[in-house]
Amino acid sequence: MTTLRLPFEKEIYQVEDLLSELETQGQAGSDEIRRMRRDLVALKKKVYSTLTAWNTIEVARHPQRPHTVDYIDLIFEEFVELHGDRSFGDDRAIRTGFARLGDFRVMLIGQEKGRTFHERTACFYGCAHPEGYRKALRCMRIAAKFRMPIICLIDTPGAFPGIGAEERGQSQLIANNLLEMSRCPTPIVCVVIGEGGSGGALGIGIGDRVSMLEHAYYSVISPEGCAGILWREANETTRPLAAEALKLTSKHLKKLGVVDDVIAEPLGAAHRDHREMAKTLKSYLVRCIRELRPLETPALLEGRYQKFRRMGVYLTNGESDSSMNGHMPAG
Repeated sequence: MTTLRLPFEKEIYQVEDLLSELETQGQAGSDEIRRMRRDLVALKKKVYSTLTAWNTIEVARHPQRPHTVDYIDLIFEEFVELHGDRSFGDDRAIRTGFARLGDFRVMLIGQEKGRTFHERTACFYGCAHPEGYRKALRCMRIAAKFRMPIICLIDTPGAFPGIGAEERGQSQLIANNLLEMSRCPTPIVCVVIGEGGSGGALGIGIGDRVSMLEHAYYSVISPEGCAGILWREANETTRPLAAEALKLTSKHLKKLGVVDDVIAEPLGAAHRDHREMAKTLKSYLVRCIRELRPLETPALLEGRYQKFRRMGVYLTNGESDSSMNGHMPAG
């Protein structure tokens, strides 16, 4: 697969191409090569630490960014996929199954976009149908029965918006998942690994820990959708404006208390080093499960409830209420 070179990565690729050429000529151990490698590291740090909101979306959508199936291969062992919702069909946009993560048996639920055209067509580019959310909930209930931790990997531009999906109760099933996940009596860890789009992401996004990768995004609407509403047109000018206004990057969401943790990506983002990203994500997931597994069910559910009740900023006469530490109850 040809590597997509994003516009802001141009200088990075120029240096890498030059380095590759010099190394091919047998100069791998020269002082010049070592200096260029140091400069390249500094350049990557500079570029990826100053991304705009729209740049972050471009990275989150990068075709070489690791997907759920990649993390299944790199992180989990003994994965046994579970198919179907026992009602309508098997939605390939949501993959579910038993897996082993280190010393833990877990239930894995992840959204999959696909790589090839055939895979993307089968997955509808990661846009799940009602049967996908019904399948996810069925597997969560199995996990709860056996007190197995649940891991949700979120990567979708949104739930499928077709007429058939709406006729089969798309919005109702997402709402039902929100309710059922809020009171599921087993630990749930949710991580946005790429795109976190609207209700499509929330349908598997209620957990004791909700986190995201450094260059992922999580938003109530896509920048294109927001621009279409506000400016009646989504173009090269309005999309970045909408992305900035939505405050959808990991830095913004961590500051606002929407996510618990931001998981650092390898130098140059996850699409440049799948294995290093998988190693970091695995360590994070294991740590979360170790912290949550010993909790009794009442304490687990109360902590999950309070987590979502604290979201948002509470204003009194235009000033933040310090008694709530800058947060307000939902509703």
